[in-house]
Amino acid sequence: MSATTSSASAYPSPAGRSSRLGFDSALADDAVAWRFQRNCSLTPNDLIRCYLLLCVLSLGVAAFFWFHGARLILPFAGLEMLALGAAMLVYARHARDRESIDMDSRRLHVEHRCGNRLEQVDFDPAWVRVEPASNDRSLVELSGQGRRIAVGRFVRPELRSQLADELRQALRRWRAGGAAACRN
Repeated sequence: MSATTSSASAYPSPAGRSSRLGFDSALADDAVAWRFQRNCSLTPNDLIRCYLLLCVLSLGVAAFFWFHGARLILPFAGLEMLALGAAMLVYARHARDRESIDMDSRRLHVEHRCGNRLEQVDFDPAWVRVEPASNDRSLVELSGQGRRIAVGRFVRPELRSQLADELRQALRRWRAGGAAACRN
């Protein structure tokens, strides 16, 4: 599935150029955040409404034919609705999958949610390494202090190298100015 960023490029980066993937927070001068989520056309609430409408229509048509003597229509319509419900449940479980990367003057916080599973890693920005896992189109791997996490699942493969570049640039800015602010 493709992804969208929930951040806008309306906030210029301190380096003077606008970031396409991340944005600099208006709340703090040294905070940067990236938000990525699965591009889903239906929210779980919309999906429930759609499923209920399909159940009413399908079971209504099946009941009509059942009353006219076609007795096997209703059980098969019920099975069809159960199968559709199971497929929609799998879809809804992953509709809110997302990744977020937040960096402030003290830490780099990475969060990845997939279904009911939540993975969170905090790094000291001074020790973070940013590199592609295997090639330029692979996931971006953040590592440091014995921890590692891959990010960029909801970014188009051709834009992952740009995400890695933005992360490296933000870390360079932090090392140049953010470390001094933390020591004070």
